[in-house]
Amino acid sequence: MPRPKTMPDRAVLAAALKLMHEKGPDALTFASLAAVSGLSPSTLVQRFKNKEELARAALLFAWDELDARTQAAIAAAPKTPQGAVDILVALSGDYGGIEAYAEGLLMLREDFRDSRLRARGAIWGQVLSRAIAECFASTPGAPETIGMLMASQWQGCLTWWGFDPTGPIDVHVRRNLADFVMAVLPDGWPAKP
Repeated sequence: MPRPKTMPDRAVLAAALKLMHEKGPDALTFASLAAVSGLSPSTLVQRFKNKEELARAALLFAWDELDARTQAAIAAAPKTPQGAVDILVALSGDYGGIEAYAEGLLMLREDFRDSRLRARGAIWGQVLSRAIAECFASTPGAPETIGMLMASQWQGCLTWWGFDPTGPIDVHVRRNLADFVMAVLPDGWPAKP
């Protein structure tokens, strides 16, 4: 009969992800995770087989968390252009400063390197852009591609904030996306109903 797990996989993966964010993806080893989780390296090897599988599991866990946050942001937002902005502001999060944001970009590098993680990112992008487009469904003159256009603008404004991180990121994102909507819609920002 197998022994009961002393720490559920979710908690182990959360610890692995925290370690990757704090010290970079290359710092994730069975020994380093053992030190922060309290589990032995051999127990971790039994669960995750090798370092590549451990890192992939941690990053898939991160995608699960982002999917849940995305669904919550979509559910909370009205189906209006302002709702689209609200979704993206909610997903911008609090990076805790420029260093934490820069570490997050290293995680993105790992997503690009793995086909399963890239696929998760592509699906997330489709869900997000579809939800944004639904917020513009009743807005005259909104381009058919508004969802992906706005999601791309959002990712770009996060990057530009990284070069000049003055002020809170949510204020930067909200202002940038409002300017984007004004520029893209033929009549500018729609009046409130």
